[in-house]
Amino acid sequence: MTAIIEAEGLTKVYPPSTKAVDDVSFSIDEGEIFGFLGPNGAGKTTTIKMLTTLSSITRGKGIVGGYDVGKNPNEVRRIIGLVSQDLTVDSGLTGMENLLLSARLYHVSDRDARQRARTLLELVGLEQASARMAGTYSGGMKKRLELISGLIHEPKVLFLDEPTLGLDIQTRSAMWQYINGISKEKKVTIFLTTHYLEEADSLCDRVAIIDRGQIKVSGPPSELKSQTGANILNVEVSGGRDLVSVLLSTDGVTEVKRAGNRYSIRMKGIDPSLQDVFHTLSDQGVKVVDAKIEKSSLDQVFLEVTGRTMRDEVVNPGDAFEMQARAKGRGN
Repeated sequence: MTAIIEAEGLTKVYPPSTKAVDDVSFSIDEGEIFGFLGPNGAGKTTTIKMLTTLSSITRGKGIVGGYDVGKNPNEVRRIIGLVSQDLTVDSGLTGMENLLLSARLYHVSDRDARQRARTLLELVGLEQASARMAGTYSGGMKKRLELISGLIHEPKVLFLDEPTLGLDIQTRSAMWQYINGISKEKKVTIFLTTHYLEEADSLCDRVAIIDRGQIKVSGPPSELKSQTGANILNVEVSGGRDLVSVLLSTDGVTEVKRAGNRYSIRMKGIDPSLQDVFHTLSDQGVKVVDAKIEKSSLDQVFLEVTGRTMRDEVVNPGDAFEMQARAKGRGN
């Protein structure tokens, strides 16, 4: 596969010495859906701003579509699309007019723009609402319009910064379907940030977890769950004797917690660890009353590599700077 995005030692320092992104390196292959995961303030938005030419790079290098972001920003802008956290839809224009305006900004001919707009509106189910003012759209409809506005010039790479933040579950699910469809039908490379780990797990080809400006781990979700995450077997047994030390000696078991006759058994994998645990219990003459398995998840991976959950609100000072700037912009 050919890498279409490359970050080499990407670093962003805000004066006087606040590191928002700290020596980040990764590559994304053409056609991939790549998830950039982390809590608020981890450095996600700052990384996107550097790669999309909206923020200068302090140190390191960013390459997008073969162009150096620092040296060839105009070429980079021509081949990328960006959908930010904040809605930029013009409520005083119709859905179609919003798309045509975006097309003109990218110098797309009116004929091509109208044809592409009709196709994109149909793709996200907005064709019937295309003549309505965007101000009458629901939040989910505006998000969908925002999404296809970033596609009207047929970019090679689409950057999506929290594309489903604040949406209800049903609308979020529909948005992920649209994003997946765009990737497959339009052959667009997608770089997305999100708080929703379970959705990134099912959607992304690869993910990277960033925390406090540094990438902690990256790879396919299944691989990360296998290497870093853990499967937990919760069992209730008959009898009251302590089996913690016996269970800890079982192959594949990394941690055991006991509460009376209930045990929470952390395993590296389900097979063969699960069989080994039940063999151990059988050899001890213990009857299993109840058993449930909690499969490894990206939430577990995140907790293990960062020591906190996605819901913890620890803000990276550099991203706090960006958040304050956006808030001031909305207030003006």
